[in-house]
Amino acid sequence: MVDITGLDRSLLWGLVLAGGDGKRLQSYVQQLKGEQLPKQFVNFIGQRSMLEHTFHRAEKLIPSEQILTIVSKQHLEHVEVRRQLSSRPVEAVVVQPMNKDTGPGILLPLMFLYKRNPEAIVAVFPSDHFILEEERFIDHVHRAAQAVRHNPMRMILLAIEAYEPETEYGYVVPKQEQRRLCHFGTKSVSAFIEKPKRDLALQVMMAGGLWNTMTMVFKLDTLLDLVRKVHPAIYLKFCRLLEAIGTTGERRSIEDLYEVLEPLNFSKAIMERIAERYPESVSVLPVSRVLWSDWGSQERVLQVLRKLEEQRADEAQTN
Repeated sequence: MVDITGLDRSLLWGLVLAGGDGKRLQSYVQQLKGEQLPKQFVNFIGQRSMLEHTFHRAEKLIPSEQILTIVSKQHLEHVEVRRQLSSRPVEAVVVQPMNKDTGPGILLPLMFLYKRNPEAIVAVFPSDHFILEEERFIDHVHRAAQAVRHNPMRMILLAIEAYEPETEYGYVVPKQEQRRLCHFGTKSVSAFIEKPKRDLALQVMMAGGLWNTMTMVFKLDTLLDLVRKVHPAIYLKFCRLLEAIGTTGERRSIEDLYEVLEPLNFSKAIMERIAERYPESVSVLPVSRVLWSDWGSQERVLQVLRKLEEQRADEAQTN
């Protein structure tokens, strides 16, 4: 486990995002596994699924009982999904009635966490990302948590040094000139650019744009206050759940909300608004020398697997 000297361990919580359907990889997963298993529950490499790899990474920094996981109700129809979740504490698995994109997928478990620890510092981990240098990556999450502890009014996004003009990723552009250095290696954000066309992606990359990993760290009450300011309607809808959580009416209240809830992307509908209206609230922590990939397509999975095979062949020749 990463040394978290200077941090109150009871305040540091994790949120693993596993509520997506992974539709673009469904045909590949069907070929690979013979069933329509959401990609985060599939082991494309090694003995662990992507979700299990995410748990393994997060637990290097955060106690397992302080890691919440969001899944969708239909996921639980799969025996393999139930097996992978069986080792998690029951109260640490939040089930949403259906997938309504990353906005609800983040806000719903945050309501549960707020009931338990409103002072929490939260690290959010997507469960469909491949990360080779896990220790180095988690060291950066730790650094981000320290930065939030130092200044609870800002949230920190981890972003990877881009090495090609990827058109399916979101980019974070750090400010290149700053009058004063930020603590812990963070930088202010100049712009967010979501899935640019190739020419623009190349321009953004050459200008120092980084790939947004959607791994982020923030103080819980700070983020909720920012959501209240930039999207009051969605904030009020989820805050109404607070009274029901922990009661017999909890499940019915969540189902009623999701029946009328429109899909909402957290990056587009919330993060970009925060960055635009309250730019001082968002910082980026650049991460270098880490092989990272968002496994949203078959080609991206195969690309990384080929790269790993080439690395093993090079190491074999060297030895």
